[in-house]
Amino acid sequence: MAVLSACTPTSVTPPPPAEPQLDIRVTNFAALAGWAEDDQRAAYDAFRDSCAALQKRSPTAAWNIGSVSGVNSDWIELCRLPAPTNARAFFEKYFVPLAISDRDKENGLFTGYFEPELKGARAQSARFATPLYRRPPDLVTADLGAFREDLKGRSVTGRIEGNRFVPYPARAIIEQGALAGKKLEILWVDDAIEAFFLHIQGSGRVVLENGEIVQVGYDAQNGQIYRAIGRDLVERGVLPANQVTLDTIVEWLRANPGEAQALMNKNPSYVFFREIQGRGPIGAQGVPLTPGRSIAVDRKFHMLGAPVWLDTTHPRTGAPLRRLMVMQDTGGAIVGVVRGDFFWGPGPEARANAGPMKQQGRMFVLVPRSSMRISEFGRGTLLRSG
Repeated sequence: MAVLSACTPTSVTPPPPAEPQLDIRVTNFAALAGWAEDDQRAAYDAFRDSCAALQKRSPTAAWNIGSVSGVNSDWIELCRLPAPTNARAFFEKYFVPLAISDRDKENGLFTGYFEPELKGARAQSARFATPLYRRPPDLVTADLGAFREDLKGRSVTGRIEGNRFVPYPARAIIEQGALAGKKLEILWVDDAIEAFFLHIQGSGRVVLENGEIVQVGYDAQNGQIYRAIGRDLVERGVLPANQVTLDTIVEWLRANPGEAQALMNKNPSYVFFREIQGRGPIGAQGVPLTPGRSIAVDRKFHMLGAPVWLDTTHPRTGAPLRRLMVMQDTGGAIVGVVRGDFFWGPGPEARANAGPMKQQGRMFVLVPRSSMRISEFGRGTLLRSG
């Protein structure tokens, strides 16, 4: 036995996981399950909203989704076409669907978000004691792609101290009063827990005592990495991993008021808001989000404004959830190739759908046919991004 034990191999550190890699297979609309049953008109209307942002860019500006690339005129030409009488035929004529995968992983995670409604006031009081802050003037975001090509799509946020660029304060420091007295408050709300989830959703409605509704939307974030506090409840043995939802987290926070703020502070990410006039909420592309047709994605891999076919399941019924959507938003927790956050809209029904959504599914990005020189590719052609 001594000889055997002497020959026991020492532990080997496993290799780090492979970096995400966006791979693409050219496909066609007949391969999209449910395509013929969807109402593409609703998605077309959302796409037209994105055109407002796409048309502001230079026609010669480059774009890419993985190994597929082109210039912005590819999109501008489509935006200038008359509104079609048949939206499905429009997409089939002018776009090519691309099956997206992370190397050989076709399936990914799809969560949901909604537009919460809070009660608030313009002035602080004993009841309305939780502030919603506007973007601080010393918050600076640097586009790293302007410095190095391999960092395209990435940015870093912080502030200048002397001649140094340093991280912006985390949630816990801000909650302790780091921004107090700087006249950055937009509104005051009556529920710190609901305010915390407003930060996660990125936009919402605040109902004032006189009945006025103020719509607030994402304006900036402190640059700190988002941490899902449900993970902490799992690690503490409070909740099983398969029972972590918006509702179960809120229930725990309300049942443990003495620990609630400390747990919320585990998430260092902090969002700053602005008031929105007209249609809202406004996504990261700068256009209004459409309930059930807007989706948040990782900008490192995807292009805002591009249509995407989503093939997943409904979070409450398990029925197929297949529809054409538009990439119009981002989020701190939305990281990865096959990863999306489904915008359900406002109200109790939207909240009930968004809260438990943790579905597996696939995504197919639609790109302008003119950019593909499609005659060069057959269906199933693999285009690797690396």
